[in-house]
Amino acid sequence: MTSSIPLWRQIQRENFTRIPPLLDFLELSEELRKRSILPSPRFPLNLPRRLAAKIAKNTLDDPILRQFVPLVEETVQASGFTPEPLQDSSFRKSKKLLKKYNGRALILTTSSCAMNCRFCFRQNFPYETEKIGFEEEIAQLSQDASISEIILSGGDPLSLSNDILSSLFQTLDAIPHLRRIRFHSRFPVGIPERIDDSFLSILAASSKQIVFVIHCNHPREMDPDVIASLKKIAFLGIPILNQSVLLKGVNNNPEVLLTLSEILTNSGIIPYYLHAHDPVEGASHFALPSSTGPELIRYLREHTSGYGVPRFVREEPGYPSKTFIST
Repeated sequence: MTSSIPLWRQIQRENFTRIPPLLDFLELSEELRKRSILPSPRFPLNLPRRLAAKIAKNTLDDPILRQFVPLVEETVQASGFTPEPLQDSSFRKSKKLLKKYNGRALILTTSSCAMNCRFCFRQNFPYETEKIGFEEEIAQLSQDASISEIILSGGDPLSLSNDILSSLFQTLDAIPHLRRIRFHSRFPVGIPERIDDSFLSILAASSKQIVFVIHCNHPREMDPDVIASLKKIAFLGIPILNQSVLLKGVNNNPEVLLTLSEILTNSGIIPYYLHAHDPVEGASHFALPSSTGPELIRYLREHTSGYGVPRFVREEPGYPSKTFIST
């Protein structure tokens, strides 16, 4: 009998959410486990198996491991690193609606993600998890004609079922002053099977201009399956952008960023932003000198096409837009 559970849900259930099985899978030595792994992290482990399979065995010096595996460095208390560095709670218009910038608003569709990034700036955010649906958010959007773009974020909106997403898209389609729907997701990188025919049908049926934004930090996160899933979206005429976060031990290397840029542009994906990493509590070990980002951007400018160079930005609470960092 065929299972009624979508394939991507079945794959998601294979995510590593307990530390001992993951460390066994990574063949990490007892010495490294005792010295470097955080056994009971406050922010839980959540790592797709296909990403775990890309991690080098028995080492901590792996760019994918450092993004997702809890390390004792998370316990370091550093000045300026706070639980909610972007102060998202202060921009709430309802439990699930944020409005930071003119003309745009963001729906926090869910607290769930395909994976838990150790540098996540919303890892301490007080999500609304009891109320089902988006009635209040839709009502506010309908009444505010200044909003022309809605961003679906979270968590990760692709954590929602296709039925819920279909209903949400139909409701947004009915708001005449909304012109664009921007979709932020890391699912294609971790579970590309999530881009299934049902989801593609939802995108194809929308009357709005859709922009699809992925999050990829290192070239090893990309592979033929990831690219093939994204090309299905691009085939619908939907532009695909990538945003990366600059992280020590992950991508603070000019050749790494150049390789990532080349893979993205060769796949029809535009490198959109390179973010200075947000100073969230527990992530100070990802911090870099302020000169690193501009130096890397200058290197990219000298070695690839202009459309392959992301804009280096920082988000600062209360500012009317992202802050472009001079390079």
